[in-house]
Amino acid sequence: MRYLLDTNIISAVLNRNRAVETKLEETAVDNPICFSMISYYEIRRGLLAVHATRKMRHFNELCQEISVLLLDELDIADQASQIFVNLKKQGELIQDADILIAATALVHDMVIVTDDKHFQRISGLAVENWLRE
Repeated sequence: MRYLLDTNIISAVLNRNRAVETKLEETAVDNPICFSMISYYEIRRGLLAVHATRKMRHFNELCQEISVLLLDELDIADQASQIFVNLKKQGELIQDADILIAATALVHDMVIVTDDKHFQRISGLAVENWLRE
């Protein structure tokens, strides 16, 4: 399996959530783990805004260990567009950032690890929650 960490899971790692850190360490032994450049942006802007230098160092170290997937494929935009249309038809739109994160997971055939329940409304998306296991 390949895993894509959502922003709230990366935040849990930065906040030293032991359960999430343990699951990450165990999973990384045999499975590729990544996060989206959208999550990279969300974390970085938040840390910069509050001048969290210690967490920024931890985040930079994490970025050395975990690959950041760029939005450099049209397939991701195409998939995101389809997710948007499907959710709009259901009357259950979510934020564009989360749609792009979900599209990245689908295009790269990854399980998204998140604490956000709205990802479960996206057809075909495999979801795990390491905060609530």
